[in-house]
Amino acid sequence: MIKRIVILCMLGVAPAAQCAEILSIKVYSEKGVYTMTSDVWFDASIEQIYEVYRYWDYAPEFSSAIVEARDMEPDADGRPQFYILNKGCVLFFCQSFERQGYIESEQYKEVRAYANPETSDFLVSNESWQFSARDGGTLVTYDLTMKPKFWIPPGIGPYFIKRKLRNNGGDAVDRIEQIARGIGGE
Repeated sequence: MIKRIVILCMLGVAPAAQCAEILSIKVYSEKGVYTMTSDVWFDASIEQIYEVYRYWDYAPEFSSAIVEARDMEPDADGRPQFYILNKGCVLFFCQSFERQGYIESEQYKEVRAYANPETSDFLVSNESWQFSARDGGTLVTYDLTMKPKFWIPPGIGPYFIKRKLRNNGGDAVDRIEQIARGIGGE
């Protein structure tokens, strides 16, 4: 996927002067808990990239796995809420699953999302995105820890989930960058 993005950039096919670049991605699983970390560079400002990640309404525009996403009213503690409906398939096994929870953020620095296990199909689904200026663009460091409530076929399931998490990122980061460039007129 990274090679394809680099080739498109070199050929001038990509709409932007530079392309988003996945710098690193690591996916692990142990006893039904999946963790992922990645670093992605975007050719857009921190303010633009932060807006895309902070507002869940953008998520279906960049992720093909997200069927529905929206921001919700704050909870009793005043924390912004989110809702996401995903659909994914591993071989012949397809599953729709929901995540609903709350968001904590520090403007232009970090967004953290915590799924509520009572209203989600996950025992744990915690994500964080950290934003920093780098090389005229924005570096986003992503961390995910998730443990689904639903059954995953043993043996092949973890392998295919890890593969999906790794392989679906390239197209999404390009779309995130395009959306971000539309924010603030760049």
